[in-house]
Amino acid sequence: MTKMIRPVLVLFVLLSAITGLLYPLAITGAAQALFPRQANGSLVLQGGQPVGSALIGQHFSDPRYFWGRPSATAPTPYNAAASGGANQGPLNPALAEAVQARVQALRAADPGQQASVPLDLVTTSASGLDPHTSPAAALWQAPRIARLRGLPLAHVEQLVARHTEAPLWGLLGEARVNVLALNLALDASAR
Repeated sequence: MTKMIRPVLVLFVLLSAITGLLYPLAITGAAQALFPRQANGSLVLQGGQPVGSALIGQHFSDPRYFWGRPSATAPTPYNAAASGGANQGPLNPALAEAVQARVQALRAADPGQQASVPLDLVTTSASGLDPHTSPAAALWQAPRIARLRGLPLAHVEQLVARHTEAPLWGLLGEARVNVLALNLALDASAR
C-alpha cells in the first residue's frame, strides 16, 4: 500500500505545481506581454484616473447623457459580480411589462421623440453588462441630449458617427457605440 501512496503524492504535488502555479503564471505573463491593456481590464482613463472599463457598461440615468442597454444584474445595474440575463422568454408577461415600462420611461424623458424606440434600449443583453448600444439607439437619443445640453443636433450626431465601431473585420457582429466613450467625448466637447 505504501508503494502506491508515494507515486500518487508525487504526482499530486507535481500536477498541482504545474496547473496551479506554473500554467497560471505563464498565461498571466503572456497576457501582460502581448495584450497588457486587455489583461488589465481594458480600463478607460480620464486624467490618469480610471473611470470605467471599455468592456463593462455603466449606469447613466442623467438625461443629459446617452443611456446604454438596460442591465439585468442585481442588486445594482452593471454589477460585474452578478453577470447574467433576465432569463425571460418572449412569451413571459414580465418581459412584456418590463419592456413597456422602459418604453414609457424613454418617452417621458423625451416626449418630443416620436420615432420607434430601438429594441436595444428596452431589452437587456445576455450578460447584463453590455457596454455598447447600436448607432440607431444612440441617434434616437441625440435630440434629447442636444436639447438639454444646448448643442446643435448635428454636433451630437457627429459624435455618434465618430464613436461608431464597425463590425470586426467588416464581417463579425454589428456596428456599435461604446456608451462610456461616447459620454466622455460628449463631456469633452462641451468644455
